[in-house]
Amino acid sequence: MKPGDIARYLFLAIVWGLSFLVVVKIVEAFGWVGAVTFRALIAAGSLYLLARLFRRKLDFSAGWRPFAIVGATTVAGQLIGLSYAAPRIGTAMAAIFVAAIPLFSMIISQLWGLERTTRQGFAGLVLGISGIVLLVGFPAVPVTFEFALGCVASILAALCAAFGSNYASRHLRDSGNWETTIGAFLFGGLMTFPLIFAVPLERTPVAMDYLYLIIAAVLMSVCTYIAYFRLVASIGPTRAISVEFLVTVIAVFIGATVLGEKLSAMQFIGGITIMVGCALVLNLVPAWMRPRPSVPEIP
Repeated sequence: MKPGDIARYLFLAIVWGLSFLVVVKIVEAFGWVGAVTFRALIAAGSLYLLARLFRRKLDFSAGWRPFAIVGATTVAGQLIGLSYAAPRIGTAMAAIFVAAIPLFSMIISQLWGLERTTRQGFAGLVLGISGIVLLVGFPAVPVTFEFALGCVASILAALCAAFGSNYASRHLRDSGNWETTIGAFLFGGLMTFPLIFAVPLERTPVAMDYLYLIIAAVLMSVCTYIAYFRLVASIGPTRAISVEFLVTVIAVFIGATVLGEKLSAMQFIGGITIMVGCALVLNLVPAWMRPRPSVPEIP
């Protein structure tokens, strides 16, 4: 990778890894619905104003429907799931579930006929599912109803992210990155807004809460999306999405050192199993570790 690509890769890993800590902070103040709604609307508005400031021409000719579907999945579904789950299962576990997104993406792309599964990909899928079972089945904390709901929310969030990614690559291929980001965050925020009346704010936010919200919206949503799409264009989507592995490592480290979270030995093994499975699915395993195809003997 070029120096600029390495810088973007590390930027995404660090910022997205720290984002789980910020999510916990804004959920404490705005609730798990308000945290997503305000973050999404601020992200869409700030990126739109930035485009106007730089006189960037925006093209939304794809129509509102594909932007709405991507917003409902990659923004509303994914962020609602993570915001609900993180305080209940911990940032470390939530981050490990995020690392499993490529597994679900492979299943969806296979069902839609976008990709063909290889033996290596199938092996990775089996490993990933096994890792999720270890992660959920052997927690370091008592298994409560809230914990179980948090795990379900994390899995649904990963499914939403995988669905939205495949849908965008299929239906928004001709739309620009800025348009996709603005449209997704706008519709995602509008869709979750009515839920605020059912899930009101936890308490009256203070100045620091608003600062965390702005950081989550501008730095951890807008800036990261722009950097990520540039990285995809430069090194390809497979290598770019591998940043989720480093994100998980950073998030687990932050959860253990800053928040005092704990993972059981079996959960730790499960997390590693998920990441190995994703590496197989994404074809990121070094060439010397891949099985060599058998060569038929010449009679």
